[in-house]
Amino acid sequence: MQTKIEELVAACAAKIEADHAVREQAIGVSRALIRLCANSIRATHRGDFAEARRLLDEARAAAALMLTTTADFPAIRFAGYTQDALKEYVEAHLVLAFLADTPAPGHRELGVEAAAYLNGLAEAASELRRAILDGLRHGEVERGERLLQTMDEVYSGLVTVDFPDAITGGLRRTTDALRAVVERTRGDMTAALRQDQLVAAMLQLETYLADGRADAEAR
Repeated sequence: MQTKIEELVAACAAKIEADHAVREQAIGVSRALIRLCANSIRATHRGDFAEARRLLDEARAAAALMLTTTADFPAIRFAGYTQDALKEYVEAHLVLAFLADTPAPGHRELGVEAAAYLNGLAEAASELRRAILDGLRHGEVERGERLLQTMDEVYSGLVTVDFPDAITGGLRRTTDALRAVVERTRGDMTAALRQDQLVAAMLQLETYLADGRADAEAR
């Protein structure tokens, strides 16, 4: 009996050792993936789409490695650090698609689960706020309105996904956070539009008064 128990324990220990090795590798790859995606998003905001795509090519290889490594280890495949990295991977792809005005890839194309994709979609929509505010500082109101419409469309789509958080990876909280970002951005857009209208009205008044003075002097 003693020998049998030792064999049982040894078999479990070997399995746990294998799990640990895969976990350590997955954590390392997930960190590299998150770093690549963050750099890609920064490049996208700078308008350096070529660099953003290059980084996403590296990220794709990292994501593929992580998914292959964890394929037979579901506890690790669906762990928070793995899914968070895949969410960042989705976000980077979608931010580039939204800002470069190219077709957005779907979850099958990216090779990720639907829940990770939807959470990444929400994060990508929130990231558009930064692009809108940067654009407003350069007078890009029309582009800001288009991006705000994209944010609205994403929120309207996500709010219809009504399933338990255990299935969606906390999508409800992410969607609620997106709603707050959309409303703040809408307020900023409204304020910017009103300011532009006020400036235009003042310039029109200034021109009118200048023309009036010129007419008076001519008489």
